[in-house]
Amino acid sequence: MDFKISEEQRAFVDTVRRACQKEFAPRAIQYLDGTWPTENMQRLAELGVLGMAVPQEYGGSGLGILDTVLVLEEIGKVCYVTAMAALGELGTQTRVIATYAPESIKRKILPRVASGEAILAICMTEPDAGTDVPNYRTNCIIKGDRVILKGVKTLISRADIAEMFVVFTRVNSVPGAAGIGCVLVPGGIKGLSTTASFHTMGGENLSEVVFDDVELPLENLVLRDNGMKRLLSAFNTQRCLNPAICLGLAEGALEEAVRYMRDRSAFGQKIGDFQGLRWKVADMLIEIEAARGLLYRAAVSGGEFPDPALAAMAKIYTNEMSIRVTSEAIQIHGGYGFTDEFAVSRFFRGARYGSLGGGTTETLRNLVGKKLVEHMDLTTGVLGIGMF
Repeated sequence: MDFKISEEQRAFVDTVRRACQKEFAPRAIQYLDGTWPTENMQRLAELGVLGMAVPQEYGGSGLGILDTVLVLEEIGKVCYVTAMAALGELGTQTRVIATYAPESIKRKILPRVASGEAILAICMTEPDAGTDVPNYRTNCIIKGDRVILKGVKTLISRADIAEMFVVFTRVNSVPGAAGIGCVLVPGGIKGLSTTASFHTMGGENLSEVVFDDVELPLENLVLRDNGMKRLLSAFNTQRCLNPAICLGLAEGALEEAVRYMRDRSAFGQKIGDFQGLRWKVADMLIEIEAARGLLYRAAVSGGEFPDPALAAMAKIYTNEMSIRVTSEAIQIHGGYGFTDEFAVSRFFRGARYGSLGGGTTETLRNLVGKKLVEHMDLTTGVLGIGMF
């Protein structure tokens, strides 16, 4: 439970912070139309951020979850679109490849991820199934040394530029959770196409992706037996990185609110002198710090991947906190807060995604409730040191 940041971590985060504040913040508004933040991603590659989830032997730094949380927090403070773009290289898709893919695929793709040359996409959600992974319809059939993939995924980011897709799929039509695995699909391969396009309130563009009898080598089927359990273990990483962005959005909104309170005058005095507004920002800071404690603790839990229950609790609280805090920041700004020109409106729109992606807060409450009801020791109860 020691969240003390090392000098090396602090120096790295400070470097990222300076780039975010000086370079990313002025450009943030231009990405609201769905433009890919190419300049920012190139800068993050130069700083070594895009290689944080890539092991050292493949050109990355192989840093832990907490390091990644700290960096995404800083990016989220200034630009939601860039934070989500970076998340794609630091989250589940990279870690699935680094953990489960054969050596030949690792050596081909991971150095390019670290350098910023290759963009990865993860394909989970389907038109009729989002969180309900056991009922996915996308299916791959094993035929000798080949795999044939067929299905549709939707609300997929970076589909138009991805060099590789990490696809959650059913294997050999086996029903339920037992049939879920993962296949890696190169971009541009025959049978892969994008159809519908969706523009989000946060500024990203999402796509529907169709796999029409896509033929792949058997080695691209990286998870098969007990695949769902291992995929969800890896996905717990996303349940720390998603709220890291939300934490950053809330912090950025609070900082903007305090600046505005110092500059704006009403009724003959600075609005920062009004007790009601001081109480408002005090509550915002308390919520941010409570979320930080949950999130950092989850980030250092477990071994290779975070503890599921801690990650779920951190995500639930931080997601919902960020909506409240960014909304209050808009209220402090008054009518200006409702305009694109003021960052708080962009922070609010980005924060609204948090509780939808990476497992909805409703689903995660089920996970936490199940652990509590089924596993709490009836004699000792919930221990003062937390979790049981």
